[in-house]
Parts: sequence; C-alpha cells; structure tokens
Amino acid sequence: MFKNSFDKLFLRFFPVPKFFVAPSFGLDISDESLKFTELTISKNGIKLGRYGERKIPLGIIESGKIKDPKRMVEVLSALRKEEGLRSVRVSLPEEQVYLFRLSLDKAGLDNVREAIELSLEEHIPISAEDAIFDYEFLSEDEQKIELQIAAIPKNIIENYLLVFRDSAITVQSFELEAQAISRAVVKKGDMNTYMIVDFGQTRTGIFIVSKGVVTFTSTLDVGGVTLNNMIAKNFKISPEEAKQMKQQYGLQRNIANKEIFAVLLNSVSVLRDEIVKHFLYWNTHKDEAGNNNPPIKKIILCGGDANLIGLADYLSVSMKSPVEMANVWINIVNTEEYTPKISFRQALYFATALGLALGDFEEK
Repeated sequence: MFKNSFDKLFLRFFPVPKFFVAPSFGLDISDESLKFTELTISKNGIKLGRYGERKIPLGIIESGKIKDPKRMVEVLSALRKEEGLRSVRVSLPEEQVYLFRLSLDKAGLDNVREAIELSLEEHIPISAEDAIFDYEFLSEDEQKIELQIAAIPKNIIENYLLVFRDSAITVQSFELEAQAISRAVVKKGDMNTYMIVDFGQTRTGIFIVSKGVVTFTSTLDVGGVTLNNMIAKNFKISPEEAKQMKQQYGLQRNIANKEIFAVLLNSVSVLRDEIVKHFLYWNTHKDEAGNNNPPIKKIILCGGDANLIGLADYLSVSMKSPVEMANVWINIVNTEEYTPKISFRQALYFATALGLALGDFEEK
C-alpha cells in the first residue's frame, strides 16, 4: 500500500534509491517551461536552495508528449550543466494520466494487479499491455475492496526516461502533478477534503484531494495567457502590455478599470463554471460503494496566475464557499522563523516543484 496516496506512483517500476539523496530537486515539466526547486537540510530544518525556470521552445512538448526528443535533451543537458542537477523527481503530464476508482469483489480474488489488468480496458482507451498503472487501497469490507487507479501510456514514460538518460540526469520518481501539489499545499496528516485549483499560464488543473488521496483531476485550457490575449485583443496592445494591465488591475470592480474587469470576467467565468460543475458533482454524487462523498472544506488556489487580484474573492462570493491562496511552505518551513528567498506570491508558481522535492523528506 502506498504511503499517502500517490506518493509512490510508478515507483514499483522506477524505485527511489535506498540512500537519501541531498539536495532534493523537484522538476515540474510543462509544454512551455521547466520549473525546478531544491530543498536542503540545515541544522534548523529544511531550507530552499536553488530555484528557477527555463523556457521550452514551442513544439518540443505538446500536451505532455515529447515531440522533439533531441531538442528536449539539449534543454535538460543545459539545465544539468547550469544548475548541477544529477537526480530529480519529475511530474507527469496530467493530460496523459488516467485516474479512476475500481471496486473488486474479494470472492475469488487471488492477485490484485492481475484483476486490475483485466478491468483496465473497461476504464481507459488503451490496452493493458500498452499501459503502466499503479493503485492504492481506499477501503474494504467483507465483500469488496475499493482501489484508486492511475494509468499512463507506456510509451510516454519510456520517452521521458530516454531524454533524461541521454541528458545524464537520473529520475528518482515520476509522480502525478496533482499529488505533488497536494503535498505542498495540504498540511501533512490533514484528512479533510479540498479542491485545489492550479491556475497556470496556459491551462488550469482542478484536483480533489480527500483523506490524503487525489481522487479526481481535470484540465481546462484556460490560463493566464488566455487572459492576456483577450486584453491585448480588446485594447489593441501587445501581450506584454496586456499582462502588465492584468497584473495591475485584476478583478477590481471600479470605475477606473470597469472595461478590463468585463474583459477578464468573460474568461474567469468559464473557469468558475468548470469549478462549480466539479464542485457540485462531488457533493451530490456517491462513490463506488454508494456512500456520500465527504464535503469539500475549501478551495485552495495555486499556480502563477492565482495571483490575479480579486480572483479568490470572486470565486468565494460567486460559489459561496471558502477560497484561499495556497501556503506552499506549510509542510516545509515555519515562515515566522525563516523567510524563504522567494516571495509568497512567487512561490505559488513553484507549488508542483516544491511538492516533488518535498517527497524525499517524507520518505527519509
């Protein structure tokens, strides 16, 4: 059984070395960039070391798939030389991961993995032989066991492994982006249910975490760039000017910026509607065993564009539910005693990378 949801996702295939590697690096890969963070141990506890971002040229990765391995190796090799990366924890592209629950009858059940394999094609559009999967026990009674399954096409993992191998960087583990984020923003040991909204540059991830388990993920093609483009088009300005305008005014409803408020609201309302849809579905539907899902306690915002002025208040008021900005340091440092060399708002951008790096310390 996994320790804390998908902390060991795919580690049966790519196990973490028995020795503890320090420093610990988390590497968050998207279509547009690499974001990395380093966590180190000092006499006073965990500290933030190096961190940063490298842009990935267009066309190298598309929807999480590596389209140009040679150029990806060049990007990773440059990062290794510049930052001294040798061993990293890597996030898996959410777009390529299938996540679902499965109920198995105990009667006649000899091998859980074999039973999952036989059921796999009923839930995902790829064959069992073309998939890598892992699972976690959620609950059980005398008749059934409830499992959470994560599966990904085998060729996706193989392609990532090849580019890292050719870059001379060791992959300690592959992990769901959603699980890495939840490790960073949900207090360790907290078994409540939360919806996490990762509002990024080009897409938004919506995750539900309950009892330490990522039970649902969804990706929406709306991000900060979407807002920039709408502002640029409406005011006939450059994308960079539009970005600055977005950051300056955000969703403040006043006379000075009522026009930009209306433009932003068109895109943000799409995001809100998706959040509402998943929020209501979770709260009104039952799980595989016929039980009511535990209520969502609050919505947690992270990601670079979660900093949009007024976003948290807008979502909270329109959904009548608590919404707050994530604290990515909650399981890393006491910010009253140690001030990380990165601002609270900027740190939201590195939630995935921080959660990945933190995994080493949980396993120690």
